[in-house]
Amino acid sequence: MDPFTHAWDHLTVRRVGAVAEVALNRPAARNALNTALMEELTAFARAVRRRSDLTAVILTGAETYFSAGADLAAQGERRKPTLLETREAGMAGPDMCEAWEAIEAVTLVAIEGFCIGGGCALAVACDFRIMGQGAYLRLPEVPLGINMSWRSLPRITALVGPARAKRFVMFGEATDAQACLDWGFCDEVALAGQALAAARTWAAKLAALPPLPVRMTKEAVNAAVAGGAHAATFMDRDQYLLTSRSADFREGVTAFFEKRPGRFQGD
Repeated sequence: MDPFTHAWDHLTVRRVGAVAEVALNRPAARNALNTALMEELTAFARAVRRRSDLTAVILTGAETYFSAGADLAAQGERRKPTLLETREAGMAGPDMCEAWEAIEAVTLVAIEGFCIGGGCALAVACDFRIMGQGAYLRLPEVPLGINMSWRSLPRITALVGPARAKRFVMFGEATDAQACLDWGFCDEVALAGQALAAARTWAAKLAALPPLPVRMTKEAVNAAVAGGAHAATFMDRDQYLLTSRSADFREGVTAFFEKRPGRFQGD
């Protein structure tokens, strides 16, 4: 499959020289990550993983938002799944993030507006993040009563350190672009609407560098920070299976839609 001529349903893909650009394109759901979109993102990443003719891959969303996160409505895409089927479906997010992390070219994410939940997990699986003013990252999972999964906790911790990782994940509060820059979540804050242009500037700088040591550096740094990642996260989908069946999760979702504080009992 040629990823640049393939007819994608939920992605817009273009190539400019040695730079690939991929835009999430599911506007009716604010780029929420359902199974179909995640499968396309995974397929694209795997198709370009070892492409030596690419120096950078830019991932972006819409002009005013990146992604609303994992699509809760997608849970109804399977009719009465068994526990085993649900557990297998739970690998769609981790597989997608792993596929983007494994791309040998340098990956850049251009973020405008909100980047929530699974969208944030995807962004931290890439090499660099550039945010427009007014953009923010947020993980709503823990306040809703479920764990943060998709094997993203080691990536978050490597970027911002353990205390800020706990703060970011536990409280589920929006972290704006300037705070993300200060913490290490993002690498540049551009003017609102200019994140993609800034990412293209980064890509041009990368294209001017000798590609072999760039790829070697990426691989070595990723290996240095990923030593205990699997041991820390191999159970997170089973943790999700547990927490998503809890009374606290049902209460968290109900409280969210009723716009009130949750009343959690640890059940």
